[in-house]
Amino acid sequence: MMARPVWQRWWILLLALCPVLALSAPRCAVDDWGREVCLSGAAQRIAALSPGATELVFAAGAGAHVVAVVAYSDFPPAAQAVPSVGSHTRLDLEALVTLRPDLVIAWVTGNPAEQIETLADLGMPVFYIEPRDFDGVSTAIERLAYLAGTEAEGERVAAAFRAGMAELAARYEAAAPVPVFYQVWDEPLMTVNNDHLIGKVLTLCGGVNVFGDLDRLVPRIAVESVLVANPEAIVAGGMGEENRHWLTYWEQYPHLQAVARNNLFFVPPSLIQRPTPRLLEGSRILCQKLEQARARR
Repeated sequence: MMARPVWQRWWILLLALCPVLALSAPRCAVDDWGREVCLSGAAQRIAALSPGATELVFAAGAGAHVVAVVAYSDFPPAAQAVPSVGSHTRLDLEALVTLRPDLVIAWVTGNPAEQIETLADLGMPVFYIEPRDFDGVSTAIERLAYLAGTEAEGERVAAAFRAGMAELAARYEAAAPVPVFYQVWDEPLMTVNNDHLIGKVLTLCGGVNVFGDLDRLVPRIAVESVLVANPEAIVAGGMGEENRHWLTYWEQYPHLQAVARNNLFFVPPSLIQRPTPRLLEGSRILCQKLEQARARR
């Protein structure tokens, strides 16, 4: 058998090493603080410090690299088998450091700043995320996939999410407006404004957020304010995936349009309150609920 030329043998060796070289090459991405975060190679040990961050990392195809999560990181089911290092508001730093993450995914407004700064001081690369719009969800997946070396899966999931949200936007572009109150918490009573991602879903579905013009992203309001606004529909999540008790509270006000027309709608909170690919499913449910409200006029 004739021996291959030297240049050809080197070329075959280079091709064989391409995956290894791709993993070991430096990788840089800009996080949601606008900071460029650089790794010496693809992340192999990732700590995700919020339930939303955990979902996004798994969606990016990097679930096998996750070594630490926090409380309520319950999706996908595989995340429940990953060691928990406290909650998103109070981390067990000793447990986290022991797991030796080479990339920490922090939540911009959810994690304790002083603890995240401690991790950074220890030399751990910290990548902040907090999508504020639909494209932010897609780009978060793509950036995390790039940092983890799982670009193919991340790009596939991000593209599917973009296409799904675009399809919903086109379907409900001319839908008749429905005044809506979205309840994000009960005590104290809290809602969202139009800048919040949930507010953007309401708009996408043809809803008009009755508190959309308030300054705070998640404002506290009074029950009297809801009664004055008299929304045509009330949408709530609650403390569980099947818990509707926040909605039953409003039934004591039969003069409310939402009550009189039976437009008290429950949407599982994990599908709409986490900026992850499952937001597409939550958006579809919410849009369907507002279609029911239109049909009851």
